Amino acid sequence: MAQRHGLTIPYGAPVLAISFLACVATGLELSINNHAADFPLSTTPGSSVSLSCLVHNSSQAENLLWYRGDGQVSLKDGNKVNISHICIHPVNESDNGVTFTCRLARDKSVQVSVILDVEFPPQLSGEETLQIEEEKDVTLTCNSKSNPQAQTTWYKDNNNLALQQGRHVVRQTSEVFQLSITKVQKSDSGTYTCVVESSLGKGTRDFHLIIEDKKAVFPKEAVITGVVVVALVVFFGIVARRDKLCKCFKKSSETAL
Repeated sequence: MAQRHGLTIPYGAPVLAISFLACVATGLELSINNHAADFPLSTTPGSSVSLSCLVHNSSQAENLLWYRGDGQVSLKDGNKVNISHICIHPVNESDNGVTFTCRLARDKSVQVSVILDVEFPPQLSGEETLQIEEEKDVTLTCNSKSNPQAQTTWYKDNNNLALQQGRHVVRQTSEVFQLSITKVQKSDSGTYTCVVESSLGKGTRDFHLIIEDKKAVFPKEAVITGVVVVALVVFFGIVARRDKLCKCFKKSSETAL
């Protein structure tokens, strides 16, 4: 007679299975601002963004949860069942790229998200003075955020900077723009301008670079040797005069008596 082998069902699995099948059977889904799939939402700093999450195809009251990134958003009791609203005000640059997600409380796999696309121009201004010794290396750094990402151009004394291979290195990331100059020369003195520009505007920053004369460097070994020699000469001089000093001291003592 054939032996039957039963399947081991983990505790709690029937409840999860029933919940999943109920969602599939009814076509239960969520939407944010009438979007049933994840979507980006363009906005600008200082504005307000209202997000409404709605339950579709449900035959019962459903509790909703909101998340900002990985952190859960606190909701009032009257703002959780079947429909839920949150407001971001005021929107700022740090909200760019942040994901807001609405989830079904009893089955968190049922969810929909919106990604904030906060557009703002480059934020860059001011000036800085740098004094650097001749033949040293220097790096000029522009820190700037923008969305969409900006492009940078370097100028020297209001003219396009002619980059020299082996002496100038330009580095650019989404927020940092750098110009490095190797072994600066007197001719490198001047005003360097970092211009950061996107489709929404531009920002500038000036660097006044002053090249100082190279300072004479004394070898440490020679200085140390000189100090040691002087110390030894003084020491042996004192030793050589010790007897005379003692006799003088003794003679002075006897005279005093």
